Amino acid sequence: MRARPLLGEPLPLDLVDTLWNDHGTQVDYFDDEGAAESWLAEHGLPGQEDHLVETRQALRAALQGDEAPLDAVLEHGSVRPGLRGERVIVDDPSWHAAWVVAADFVRLMGERPDRVRKCANPECLLWFLDISKNGSRRWCSMEKCGNRAKVGRFHQRHRKDHD
Repeated sequence: MRARPLLGEPLPLDLVDTLWNDHGTQVDYFDDEGAAESWLAEHGLPGQEDHLVETRQALRAALQGDEAPLDAVLEHGSVRPGLRGERVIVDDPSWHAAWVVAADFVRLMGERPDRVRKCANPECLLWFLDISKNGSRRWCSMEKCGNRAKVGRFHQRHRKDHD
């Protein structure tokens, strides 16, 4: 399995970030055999990977302002409150993991919508939760996209100096 470029993000953003660009080529982590099962296990999610890609697309659409696909995923389940805690009710077990991720996205966007950001590199597909103290994080990773931007600015300045 390929190594994903950004780890440690909240559950829904971690699903979103299973799709990324690698030197101009789009990479889908779930194309690797066993990757979806591994992702589910990594997050302690029972169930099947059947609807992870569909849910990832719905989350990406919601991040760009189209909530209809996310609403369609959320229609597959609900939370039932009880005195001993909430229970997730999902009609079709194949939707359980996907629904949990989608519901967690709604929670995240309800708590910190201003801190959920897309990497400032226009070619990058990754999203992150900005947990910096002053809320100024711009890059998925300083080592990758941030460094590329610095190098690009450096070359631009030096081209201007030599023109």
